[in-house]
Amino acid sequence: MEADSPLLLAAVSLLSVLHMGYLARRVGRSRMAYNIVPPVVTGPPEFERTFRAHQNCVEFYPLFLVSMWTCGTFFSEVIAAAGGLVYMVARQMYFSGYITSPKKRLPGFILNLVVLGILSLLGSIGVLRGILYKYFLI
Repeated sequence: MEADSPLLLAAVSLLSVLHMGYLARRVGRSRMAYNIVPPVVTGPPEFERTFRAHQNCVEFYPLFLVSMWTCGTFFSEVIAAAGGLVYMVARQMYFSGYITSPKKRLPGFILNLVVLGILSLLGSIGVLRGILYKYFLI
């Protein structure tokens, strides 16, 4: 294995896959609890909140992975991996809050946006720095 292998990014990515699987399982358990057979996605408010919270996590997942890997590859792997861990904690806050009440999802959601913004900004800085160095020798 190369010394420059992105081990931290890979580890956080795999951990995030496990987290997404856990959230999907929560939807499955909610389906069983409320006797909702796929492909139905409506039912009691508790089920609908669980389903919608998971869908939102799925919708944001590509944004998270691209931002984290770009930041980690072109700016700092340690900062990107740390951001990835904070993102997962924020996602869990969002998911748990949403299941309880839609208003309780906001702290986790805001923290998610902040982390994504930081990862994207740092990744963009790293890419721009790399382009300037490689193509303009600055």
